Amino acid sequence: MRYISTRGEAPALGFEDVLLTGLASDGGLYVPESLPHFSLEEIRSWRGLSYSELAFNVMYPFVNDAIPEEDFRKMLTETYAGFAHQAVAPLVQLDTNEWVMELFRGPTLAFKDFALQLLGRLLDYVLEKRKQHVVIMGATSGDTGSAAIEGCRHCEHVDIFILHPYQRVSEVQRRQMTTVLGDNIHNIAVKGNFDDCQRMVKESFGDQSFLGGKTQLAAVNSINWARIMAQIVYYFQASLALGGPDRSMAFSVPTGNFGDIFAGYLAKKMGLPISQLVIATNRNDILHRFMSGNRYEQHKLEHTLSPSMDIMVSSNFERLLFDLHGRDGAAVKELLENAAKGPVSIEDYRWRHARKLFDSDAVDDKTTCDTIREVFEQNEYLLDPHTAIGVKAARNCRRDTSVPMITLGTAHPAKFPDAIAESGLSVKPQLPPHMADLFEREERYTVLDNDVAGVQGFIAEHWKNA
Repeated sequence: MRYISTRGEAPALGFEDVLLTGLASDGGLYVPESLPHFSLEEIRSWRGLSYSELAFNVMYPFVNDAIPEEDFRKMLTETYAGFAHQAVAPLVQLDTNEWVMELFRGPTLAFKDFALQLLGRLLDYVLEKRKQHVVIMGATSGDTGSAAIEGCRHCEHVDIFILHPYQRVSEVQRRQMTTVLGDNIHNIAVKGNFDDCQRMVKESFGDQSFLGGKTQLAAVNSINWARIMAQIVYYFQASLALGGPDRSMAFSVPTGNFGDIFAGYLAKKMGLPISQLVIATNRNDILHRFMSGNRYEQHKLEHTLSPSMDIMVSSNFERLLFDLHGRDGAAVKELLENAAKGPVSIEDYRWRHARKLFDSDAVDDKTTCDTIREVFEQNEYLLDPHTAIGVKAARNCRRDTSVPMITLGTAHPAKFPDAIAESGLSVKPQLPPHMADLFEREERYTVLDNDVAGVQGFIAEHWKNA
């Protein structure tokens, strides 16, 4: 399996190099040169497999000869053994043919655990094999940071620097990151928003001279292909649990950076019958405005009750644009350069092709709270604000009630107590036992100005072998 850049000018790489590289040298994102495709008969034969066995079948074609089968199976078994539910990604029914897939049963209570618990093991394996040290630099709007730290904190060959927007993540999200203490763990609170953090990461990957040639950066954000690869699996899991592949499925995905829903798009291309993908966003609705009206235009970023989706520059959207443009890297590069200057649209036939699969909706804070309250009153089931947006968007955009609609439950409600309180419910979500003392743990983080040179200087000074 070889990987190519969405901007067409970087060299093709194998899995190991893509794992360590993150952003391509031409500023693009790596995607597989070709996708594996599974027949309905093959998918049907996977019924009854454990999550880790299913994950092996779906993911190994992307890894192939980079890691022996036995080693990769062991990684997957260890990764998903750390989840708090035997099903790993259990389904909860809300109504007739309406479901939530709970993706928050991992150690940091968010869907990011599915990929980042595996990513840490992959990095350890490859870096030990190469006797190489790397610096992980990542940006988080709330959940990626804690999942990355938890997944990679035991890695012997990495230093971790996670940027989060100062005072713009929930207290639980912040403490999950900043209370994991270790010489190789560094949390940086940037006086800006998530897009500022993400921009710094991209700029730093583009020019790593601040590291003095002594090490290289590695990515944990969803620009890293391994993140996307791991998220494809639970679409197959949900389908198989509800009668697939002999019936089609629809999914609603709360998304800001487009990575999680892009994984669903790939699952369909790999042979899984999916009839609809709903892009569920909050007031930061650039993806909804594009998908509903073919206009890609950045607005001012707003702070909401669903902070993990407070994103205006959706990195992984570039991967979809690459496919919509017939994998023409030059066209994608030109489009995104123009998008940095003002609103852009794509050719109408390309946009209409995307609309065959995708729908979208934007849900404001009030409606989010109303949905949390409504679902609890109907089912005594508590949604976090991101999942509530997914449920509301699913109900607004659903094309066919005979097709199971599955909303991806992206985070545990205990991570967002303010949103639960604002919904008017008296119930207070409790952290699970392994996090019960979270508010008593020592915190450690550094507040820095919204300045890439200052952040790079901090990293250059504090990584292990500096």
